[in-house]
Amino acid sequence: MRRPTKTKSTSMTAPFASKHAADRAGTKAFPPFRPHPLLKSGHAQTIAASYLHGAPKVRTAERDHRVRLDDGDHVVLHDDRPAGWGPGDPTAVLLHGLAGCHRSTYMVRATRKLNAENVRTFRMDYRTCGAARELATRPYHAGQSGDVLAALRFIARLCPGSPLNLIGYSMGGNVALKTLGENPGALPDEMHRAVTINPAIDLAVCCDFLTGPMQRLYDRHFARHLTRHVTGHSAFAEVSRHLLESPVVRIRDFDERFTVPRWGFDGIEDYYRTASSAQFIKQIEVPTLILHSRDDPLIPGHLFETLDRSECVALYLSDHGGHLGFIGVRGVDPDRRWMDWRIVDWLTGRVGISDVPQSSHRGWRLSISPPTAIGAPSLTAP
Repeated sequence: MRRPTKTKSTSMTAPFASKHAADRAGTKAFPPFRPHPLLKSGHAQTIAASYLHGAPKVRTAERDHRVRLDDGDHVVLHDDRPAGWGPGDPTAVLLHGLAGCHRSTYMVRATRKLNAENVRTFRMDYRTCGAARELATRPYHAGQSGDVLAALRFIARLCPGSPLNLIGYSMGGNVALKTLGENPGALPDEMHRAVTINPAIDLAVCCDFLTGPMQRLYDRHFARHLTRHVTGHSAFAEVSRHLLESPVVRIRDFDERFTVPRWGFDGIEDYYRTASSAQFIKQIEVPTLILHSRDDPLIPGHLFETLDRSECVALYLSDHGGHLGFIGVRGVDPDRRWMDWRIVDWLTGRVGISDVPQSSHRGWRLSISPPTAIGAPSLTAP
């Protein structure tokens, strides 16, 4: 495991006084997810999370940082610094999912809760997303670990000696896991912990999963969003015209016609294979928590039941929760957003690897069938 950087003692750094401290129990139990009684299905959780934002307005970031990439494009980091934060105090980078940006409500909620714990947060806009829309000539894609690594190194230079955490949602979870496992030795020494929620760890399997009767609604929704995203961007004018003349209805079609040629992949299978994080998770050296649900309508739960992962990676696989939903019952946490509080507990060290329920640990096998799709209305981008 990576040797921790010496920092002043804080509630976040204390659990990692030794290289084996990630295995120690924390100070708080890991509560299993119990869904809201009206949101038992994966579709209900997913759609409710999209519409019921539950995010108070967050002040505009104190400062936005433009991070220049090797090819001249930029990503943007939105810096939310708590009033009491000082050198050596913890930081966290948040990576949004497909169709998201720094304003995505799950990013805003986590930012507020982490800031309350004196964690300085950096919400990242990928190439062509949010504040970085006109700062890049190539689009983002699902495997851009190099861009995330550049952002992590930038923050390590900006906040030397501060524990550095990484949070990824959905597609951002895939990028986070790929970043952590692809070349562990390239990560900043400040790396501390990571959390991913519903990560799309195998892009080909996820796209195939979206061909189900009701999953097609999600596929069309995101395909339309991606088309709108590139339409009107000056760097994509020619491709945009072709997409408008012959619209795509699947994410896979969009990737074949746009992402693959733009990035020079050797076909769609080459893109999905090289960009998927599942192959790298067994190499992760940073203590990492993966949260996923078996009823996720976008990312099949069976991907995680035989996942080969390192001893530094804890997996919690719940029966319910949907995709970026996890809206739970009252009384477990200060509000119903169960996944937000698991992020806080993990990054602050209140929960350790040994606290994650045994049913989610490496080597556990369950004999269940993939969730059955049920009807769902159209989805708005989170």
